[in-house]
Amino acid sequence: MANISKTYKKIQELRERYYKAIFGKESLLQIIAESEVSDQVYNSNAIENSTLTLEETDKILLQIELDRYINEREIFEAKNLARVVTYIETKSKESELNFDVILLLHKMLISNINDEIAGRFRKKDEWVRVGDHIAPNPIEVIDRLQKIITEYNSNTSESIIKKIAKFHLGFEYVHPFCDGNGRIGRVLNNYLLMRDGYVSINIKFIDRQMYYDAFKEFQTKGNTKIMEGIVAKALTNSYYKRLAYLENKVIIDLSDYAKKYKLSHSNLINKAKRQTIEAFLEKGVWKIGIIK
Repeated sequence: MANISKTYKKIQELRERYYKAIFGKESLLQIIAESEVSDQVYNSNAIENSTLTLEETDKILLQIELDRYINEREIFEAKNLARVVTYIETKSKESELNFDVILLLHKMLISNINDEIAGRFRKKDEWVRVGDHIAPNPIEVIDRLQKIITEYNSNTSESIIKKIAKFHLGFEYVHPFCDGNGRIGRVLNNYLLMRDGYVSINIKFIDRQMYYDAFKEFQTKGNTKIMEGIVAKALTNSYYKRLAYLENKVIIDLSDYAKKYKLSHSNLINKAKRQTIEAFLEKGVWKIGIIK
């Protein structure tokens, strides 16, 4: 997305529309949240190289028999992450983010996958590497993580976009766990967003290369620009989707919208990707809300 300050202003406007639209619609909000669980689980696990498709993720969470053999780890990864995503909807309203919360979420995520490391930070001699990045010494994890949380909480001058981008990049740089860092990191983004009165976001698998580029930019230059763009895009997309439902619009595929109004579908897709029209990506399909 273009200018982040302009985007932040736009997000604040969408946020105001959202708060005006949610009055008396708690049940609809709950349905939207529940409908997004499998999409969030699929995308977050796919970024970590899970072989599960969105359809297979849906089936696992609905306990429907699959058409192929799936190893036990991937099944637990889907089920556990779904539990975590659902749990933070309530937990984020009850407690500030702290070590106890982070460790609990990690235990929920890694249970039945690797119980020996579930719910604890890396210990002495437990080094991890992601690509060419060797994470800091295990003995530094707690101090570094505390600094990241404190900086987020004390930062009142920067936009939520910048704050989330810095927190996420810092968390992933530290890589405090032996496993599950990416998935927990993306969950924590939403924990903080919801606690600060924003909607949750879903970083998409289709943006994976840009996501990796954001970490490289941070590691080599200390810059957060790419990640800010990813967070801004995800937040805008999430608001567009919710407003389409909350404002009682008719939701149609962008391809049908193009036919209806005799517009170029490819041009609309480009605008949707730039978020210059109120289109949103839902389970891999671009959609848009139109007034009845």
